[in-house]
Formats: sequence, C-alpha cells, structure tokens
Amino acid sequence: MLIATTPAPGHVVSLFEIATELTRRGHEVRWYTGEVFRDQVERTGARFEPMTEGLDFGGRSREEAFPEHAGLAGLKSFKVGVRDIFYRTAPGQLADILALLERFPADRILADDMCYGACFASEKTGIPLVWLANSIYILGSRDTGPLGMGLGPSTNPWNRLRNAALRFVGDQVSMRDLRAEADRVRAQVGLPRLRTRAMENISRHPDLYLVGSVASFEFPRRDLAPGTHFIGGLFGVPPKHFDPPSWWDELSGDRPVVLITQGTTANDVERMLVPAVRALADEDVLVVLTTGSKLDVERLLPLPRNVRMERFVPYHHLLPHVDVMMTNGGYNGVNAALAHGVPLVVVPATEENPDVAARVEYAGVGVVVKPRAVTESSLRAAVTTVRTDERYRRRAAEIAVDLNNSDAPKRAADLIESAVVFQDQIPTGGIAS
Repeated sequence: MLIATTPAPGHVVSLFEIATELTRRGHEVRWYTGEVFRDQVERTGARFEPMTEGLDFGGRSREEAFPEHAGLAGLKSFKVGVRDIFYRTAPGQLADILALLERFPADRILADDMCYGACFASEKTGIPLVWLANSIYILGSRDTGPLGMGLGPSTNPWNRLRNAALRFVGDQVSMRDLRAEADRVRAQVGLPRLRTRAMENISRHPDLYLVGSVASFEFPRRDLAPGTHFIGGLFGVPPKHFDPPSWWDELSGDRPVVLITQGTTANDVERMLVPAVRALADEDVLVVLTTGSKLDVERLLPLPRNVRMERFVPYHHLLPHVDVMMTNGGYNGVNAALAHGVPLVVVPATEENPDVAARVEYAGVGVVVKPRAVTESSLRAAVTTVRTDERYRRRAAEIAVDLNNSDAPKRAADLIESAVVFQDQIPTGGIAS
C-alpha cells in the first residue's frame, strides 16, 4: 500500500488510524507526505517517503507557504488556493510517486481526496485508487447545491433545477478559470481532458471513496458515486504524553465549558475569536480558547477572567469536558466534537466551511452564525441557545453513537483489502457499495 497525502494536518491526521490498522494486519505500507509528519507516520508502522519534486509546505501557514495569498478573501481566495495548493503542486507529486512506484510496486494507492499527484499516478499506472475524504463528500449531485455555497439538500424538482442552474453558472462563469487550470495541468502531465464539472475535471473518480463520518451527518443523495462508504469517525491517536495546563481542574467545576477554536489554518483572530471572547466575558461560563501556532494572540489580550488560552490541547482529553464548541467549521474538529456529543456554534469562513455549517444545521446539532451576522450579541445568543436547548445536545448524542460504533479503521482496512478484487470485476469508474 502506498499512502500519499497533501502535507497539511487536515489531510494527514485522519489516515493515522488506518495506516496503523493496515500495518497491524501485516501489510507493507509506505507513506509519501511532508517531512514535518515523519515521526507520526513512522509511529503507525509505515515507512516515510519524503517529497522531493513535490512542494513540501508542511508546518507552514498558507501565507508563509504562499505569500501572494495574503489578503485574499471569498471566492478569489478559494480559487487561488485550489489552483496553487492542489492543482499546480500535482505534477511534482506525480514525478515523486512514479519514481517511488519504480522501487515499490504498490498494489493500491490510498490518498486524501485532493492529493492529485496520487490521482494522476493511478491513472497512468492502472493501480486502484482509494480516496479518504479530508472533509465533506465533494462530488457533485443533483440533490445538492455546488460546493462552497453552504446550501442544504434539495430533492424537490424546483430545487434540483436551481442546483443545475448554479452548476452551469459555476462551470461556465465563476469557476471557468479553475476548470481551464485543471485542463492545463492534466495536459502538462500527459493526461486527457475530462469533460466534467468544475472541481471534478482534475481527476477521475476513485475506485473506492471513504468518507470519515457517518451518513446521519451527511445530506441524503440518490446519486452517490459508486464505491462510496461512510466509515465513521477518524480522529487520530491520543498523544503518548499529556501534561494538563495549570487550570485543568476548573473543567470539573460548576460552570459550563465553552471551547472556541479556529482549527489549524484560519488565522484572522478578528473574524471570530475576538468578538467571541468579548461576547462571553461576562457570562457564567468557562471559556477555553485554543489558538494553534500562527495566530496574533496579542490582539486577544487582556483576556477576561473566565478565559483560559492555550496553543493546543488534545481533543481526546478536552472534549469530554466541553458543553459547547464554537468553530469556523473545520470538518475534523466538528466530527470530533460530535463524537463526544458536543453541540456546536459554527461561524463559517471560506473553502468548504459553509458546507460543513449547512450539515450542522441540517443534522440539528448546532446553530450557524453567518459571517455578515457576526457580532458580540449574535455569538452570545448562539452559545446560549445551544447550551440551554436540549434538542441540540440530544441530536449530537445520537450522532455520537453512530460515530463511535463504526470502528472506522477496521471498516476502512476491510474495504481497502477488497479493492483489488472488485477492480478485477468491474469497469473503470468505481466499485459498487
């Protein structure tokens, strides 16, 4: 098995448990990704394979890796990010992976669903391709709106007509330049043009598509891609050592605990963190604020007396104590919260955050505050609503049962082991569930 992942935490972490399960079963696994993940990769039992021709931006923020992206927002930020981070890095990844396959003839390739160099390698060699979704199910459907718009499911004829119109406008107008870029990159590596929708014309569909969540947290569709399986939650492995911060005992006190986080990539503290901290300053709650390593925390000071700020606290240890989580809508963080039955307040930013927020709203596990509606009063009201209305907690608890009963690493390994057998039995384009 060759694993290939984009060198960013959200694209790597979900695969640790699967890699560990595959090596436990005796499979030989090599993992191609960024150098910053070497130790974690090797702890799974896999052999680390470095990026040489591929761009290794692991451990850097988006602005550090791509300085020209600073200040971008909205659709332009999304398109430039997809172009530079995923499309234009794919040819270098492909060169590395093809060289690797010369000395390690893998039986199948497992990749995050935006590591397009791995997708190209599968097309060129015929090796079956397994995707692990690093976020929501990204393939188009008649029953959902286009990616990035935050629209809920829509199965009636009028809404399906709306979806078709939005897809047409996206393909022919707003995403036309991204479609052209995908065509250009494929031509660069000697692959034919795919006459499919924007965001789907960069790669053929995988033989097996594993989504690291449960169907109860996804929109219903009548046209899922063949080979799609919702395998349950994948949350990484707990750290070997955990030294709790000095305030840890306060989590067991009488005050409800509100966790505020923007995940690992968003770095604008003024968008959500600053108003959220101010909104809850006088509330009878304990606020835990996790900042990651790239935030300008000076703008959060001085902290109110009820706020405890840390760069990082492992979710495995923190979430069992949390009553409400406020987040920008990172998929892995949202699923981790739900696995502990924690309801959510989502303030979506860019990329797929609005789509994750739409699923939170659809599943009834939280409240969404749209970016233009963010004020101290709106955030305070959202937290109060989620904390006091038991419907959100009950629904989050129901999804927690689904997530925790899935045994996602075992399910994924079983499916991956069967992939080659199915590949021999069906035409190119996917395997039946």
